[in-house]
Amino acid sequence: MEGRGAAKGKLAQRNVLRTQGRVSTPTNLERVGQKATKEKGVRFTNLLCHIKVPLLKQAYESLRKDAAPGVDGMSWQQYGEGLDARLQNLQDRVHRGNYHPQPVRRVYIPKADGRSRPLGIPALEDKVLEQAVRMVLEPIYERAFMGFSYGYRPGRSQHRALDALAVAIGKKTNWILEADICSFFDKLDHEWMKRFLEHRIADRRMVRLLMKWLHAGVMENAEIQEVESGSPQGSPISPLLANIFLHYALDGWVHEWRKTQAQGEVYVVRYADDVVMGFQYERDARLMRDALAERLGRFGLELHPEKTRMFRFGRYAGEKCELDGLKKPVTFDFLGFTHICSQDKKGWFRLLRRTSRKKRQAKLAELREELRRRRHAPLRETQEWLNSVLRGHFNYYGVPGNERGLWTFWMHIQHAWYRQLERRGQRARLSIRAKQNIERRFPLMRPRITHPWPEQRFMARRP
Repeated sequence: MEGRGAAKGKLAQRNVLRTQGRVSTPTNLERVGQKATKEKGVRFTNLLCHIKVPLLKQAYESLRKDAAPGVDGMSWQQYGEGLDARLQNLQDRVHRGNYHPQPVRRVYIPKADGRSRPLGIPALEDKVLEQAVRMVLEPIYERAFMGFSYGYRPGRSQHRALDALAVAIGKKTNWILEADICSFFDKLDHEWMKRFLEHRIADRRMVRLLMKWLHAGVMENAEIQEVESGSPQGSPISPLLANIFLHYALDGWVHEWRKTQAQGEVYVVRYADDVVMGFQYERDARLMRDALAERLGRFGLELHPEKTRMFRFGRYAGEKCELDGLKKPVTFDFLGFTHICSQDKKGWFRLLRRTSRKKRQAKLAELREELRRRRHAPLRETQEWLNSVLRGHFNYYGVPGNERGLWTFWMHIQHAWYRQLERRGQRARLSIRAKQNIERRFPLMRPRITHPWPEQRFMARRP
């Protein structure tokens, strides 16, 4: 009996070990990431071998199903017809070197300041391959990117960047350098991009594939335009390429500069091409502004003359703003929030983050126009749509200190809805009883805080 029990125990132990082994076995891409972590200077020689049908299928399924089509006019659903055969053909062409991307369809989207931003929409097959390549390269570069880089990286959202900036301002920040790279995505130098890629990628076929997308050209007004610089915004691979470029051109240099040149504390938060730096001393801020312009100039980039500025900000800004000839400290916008120096009831410094006026006004103008279009729609349908809009707004702008901004947006939305109902009923004004009845039957979502302060809490500090 003991022998049989011992045999059963050994069998169970082997089953457990076998099960644990299956669970802990890393995938090919995970092994790539592990190697990048252990050997920080290693150059990867055979990355294109990971571009196979299973990965391409995973990339296809991760794409947005309602995205606009490229120059091929093919939607996500249409490409899915005979998907396996399409992906097999794509895999074969990539490994033979016969794959050639189609030009990117260029469209323009409005910005909050009234200007328009160019957006590139690749063909769907190109999107699939770009997404697959991004899945191969991300484990390599995520181990190399700096901690203050937050743009378009997994697990590093805009609110992570905002929280990091809030914590930095609450420490020893007395000066802010707000830097904006002028037309970064349009001026990205292809030759420098190739050099930066070759720092970690020794697979020439992979580098050649990446450069094909940069040289694919742009189709605008039925005409194909060749491009000598830039990376089209809107493609799956573009954010990763931008981060790689800025990692070598900016992030590593800034990190080394603050260790060797700065006399005081220097804090950095970068989201894509928007950079905010906090300095303890004015001297460091002025030196960085000049050095940064010179550094970016080496790579064909320049700082935006209007959006790049240096100013006093932090817990002592309220006391010393008179030295700059100001009645109150300067404010600045970052990721849709206006950052304001304030005080709490005890007189301690407090950072306020309010919804940017430009962002709010642009969104309200868009919603008013949509409400006019929905003027005769059923009330329940309009209520559900407005609640979805409010939910998205509160999920992004619902931060501590922005309660007034949330309620202002909510009241503007409610007023715009009532105004369309008055025009629909050909009345000068809805009665109070009618408004109360609408509020009771079709209530709008109330503002709420969805992003409290991070664990490393930004505490109020004495002035």
